[in-house]
Amino acid sequence: MNNEIEKEFVVVGAGLTGLTTAYTLTKAGADVQVLEVQNRVGGQIHTYEENGFIFESGPNTGSISWPEVKELFESLGDSCSLQVADESAKRRLIWKGTQFWALPSSLSTALKTPLFTWYDKFRILGEPFRAKGTNPDETVGELACRRLGKSYVDYAINPFISGVYAGDPMRLVTRYALPKLYRLENEYGSFIKGSIAKAKQPKSDRDRKATKQVFSAQGGLSRLVEALTSAIGMERITLEAQNITIQPLEDGRWQVQYIGKDGETVAVIAKKVITTVGAYALPKMLPFVDEAVMSRISNLEYAPVMQVSVGLKDAQEGDFRAFGALVPQCENKQILGVLFPSSCFAGRSPEGGVLMSFFMGGIRHPEMLKKSDEEVKEIIEHVLVDMLKLRPGTHPDVFHVFRHEHAIPQYEKSSGARFEAIEQIESQYPGLVLGGNIRNGIGMADRIRQAVTMANEALKG
Repeated sequence: MNNEIEKEFVVVGAGLTGLTTAYTLTKAGADVQVLEVQNRVGGQIHTYEENGFIFESGPNTGSISWPEVKELFESLGDSCSLQVADESAKRRLIWKGTQFWALPSSLSTALKTPLFTWYDKFRILGEPFRAKGTNPDETVGELACRRLGKSYVDYAINPFISGVYAGDPMRLVTRYALPKLYRLENEYGSFIKGSIAKAKQPKSDRDRKATKQVFSAQGGLSRLVEALTSAIGMERITLEAQNITIQPLEDGRWQVQYIGKDGETVAVIAKKVITTVGAYALPKMLPFVDEAVMSRISNLEYAPVMQVSVGLKDAQEGDFRAFGALVPQCENKQILGVLFPSSCFAGRSPEGGVLMSFFMGGIRHPEMLKKSDEEVKEIIEHVLVDMLKLRPGTHPDVFHVFRHEHAIPQYEKSSGARFEAIEQIESQYPGLVLGGNIRNGIGMADRIRQAVTMANEALKG
């Protein structure tokens, strides 16, 4: 062994989860080392600036669905400012037929919308009186069809799941993928009755921090990464740490071994290790775990997603006053949807311009990621004219394609066995914590909340 050091904690992975975990530990005075295989921090978060446009190659936004989000920004102070989306972000568009239609936001618009059938519009009046489901592994699509109707599945649930998971609502299990929705029926017997009851519940000052608002960071999400990195200190973060392996020691501590960028082998001896990497990286990283147990984690499927950032200096007469627009599967288009970041956040495009983020691929069309940039550009330029109604011959002023083979984990039926396997490993090997989006949700708020929870639990032991 060329080099051996001792630390209190090792965090593997310098994405949002790993950085927030390390930040929380460091703020408490703990001795932490972060190991990252890439040559940069941030994981999938990466903000770019070009010709007055500020765009993301990974996540564009999050939702302030947990108090921990607001508290993290408050803790970081002036080093990173929370940016809350404009009111226009409440408007969501769905494609049907030959145009985009706004999702209903009131009773009158719900009655007038062409998105749903009249049968389902009237049928929804009976939703509070329908019996609860009996299948614990009921999918999101099955649940929605049973309680709301097929047109709601086709033109609300299906595009919503494409936008969040890039997945299939008939495969994602509700209690894993959308646990809050599952609890509305399970605890209150109805979406409507549950929503009314939840709204009436008293909230503490801390609860009220979870505003459900769409958020980013002023200047892009990389500003959040930079603020976390600065607070942790680059001296505590090792980049390009290759071939990371973790092994338990006889004295109850852990050895985390890796090859540094200079080729030397380094071993870090730590009291506790927290991993935040993808399921696909864990078998090699944890060779001591029984193969049958590990297979219940490593079989997690990820949706491949291609994100295309498009900037137009002239927004023309396009109507971009919305969070974004989604395309149902039944409409047979080549995009999953498009976000309008410049409509949500000031400063994301030059004055008079528009910034868009298109999404393609997903669980249903992974082959889209194999298309060349030229083929993708041709598709996007067709969408600009045919779907967004811009002038024929419109060409992007900024155009970048980002491909993510392991973009979004799919919380399907196998998730129950995965969660049990994680608990089994952590119980069998005290001091090892398996975090990241393999459990506890996929959104940015979920990642922040999990990180804070893991760090605080680790500090107790």
